[in-house]
Amino acid sequence: MGSFFSKSFDPAADVPDLKGKVVIVTGGNAGVGFATIQHLARHGAKVYMAARNEQKAKAAIERLHADGLGPGNGEVIWLQLDLSNPRDVKKAAEEFLQKEQRLDILINNAALLLLPFQKSHDDIQDIVMVNYIGTFVFTRTLLPLLKKTAQEPGSDVRIIAVNSNANNQCPKDARFRTADDLNREFADTSFPQFIRYGAVSPWHHAAYSKMMQLMFIKELQRKLDAENVPILCIAVDPGPVNTEGVQAYAHSVGPILSPIYTLIANLTFAKPTKGAYSTVFAAASPLPRKDVDRYKGAFLKNPGTHSSANPLAEKEELRAELWETTERVLRDLGLEFEAV
Repeated sequence: MGSFFSKSFDPAADVPDLKGKVVIVTGGNAGVGFATIQHLARHGAKVYMAARNEQKAKAAIERLHADGLGPGNGEVIWLQLDLSNPRDVKKAAEEFLQKEQRLDILINNAALLLLPFQKSHDDIQDIVMVNYIGTFVFTRTLLPLLKKTAQEPGSDVRIIAVNSNANNQCPKDARFRTADDLNREFADTSFPQFIRYGAVSPWHHAAYSKMMQLMFIKELQRKLDAENVPILCIAVDPGPVNTEGVQAYAHSVGPILSPIYTLIANLTFAKPTKGAYSTVFAAASPLPRKDVDRYKGAFLKNPGTHSSANPLAEKEELRAELWETTERVLRDLGLEFEAV
């Protein structure tokens, strides 16, 4: 069950002192993101909790202090971030750039899980906007500072994406030539019609968005390597984790499936504290930096363990197609970025 059974990595013992390091974790007010912040802040990092809702973020920060984030630990600061609108995403990143002179670790953790097909902004489906395009815009806007930090002596800059093994469910005929390709729809054939979640499959749309995110991480690593920029880009699959989002979904699927889903999550899924182990390993363990060739552009499951990703992610021409289409879509919205 993913990181639940990993006994080889213990953040309390295996994460070094992070004092002086600046970290951003998106979606850090709950679930794996919250636990990730807790692990890193307890080692001295200054962590920005990038989240949309101020009330929830500040309540989460209070919980962190109540659970043992006291003097001598790092600090946690709320950064407003709404990944559903790329203009707001760029604005949030630019506001961070006004606050800090360095960024050591960027953890793109926030994600939508399973939801009906809908378009709230700019005619791009919501799950792609949040899980992929939001990650793209946020990372690209922050990249100049990440690259600047990476040139400092003794630095160890990393970009992490909390992905999912679901990327393997992305269809092998996927293409990314136009904005319409980003909005590809999949029929919901998961269950008989009378208990079907909707007309389209939330499972396949989630897999599609995670595939795009993984391709972005791998292509970004390739581009940085070509420039000899010493930044590590790593995607991780935390495995099944019993987060607030999982519980919300389990309670949304109707009276027949809800108790079944809830029971499975409660009995077999990892708690967020352990579910965050693979993310914390990728972000802060010394091992990936010691063995850069093994870990750069990697897709990890358990801490340190490579996982099988969709073979599409290794197709450089397809990754380039996605990158170019994404930049074109964003240019049409008035958003442009420095070249990598």
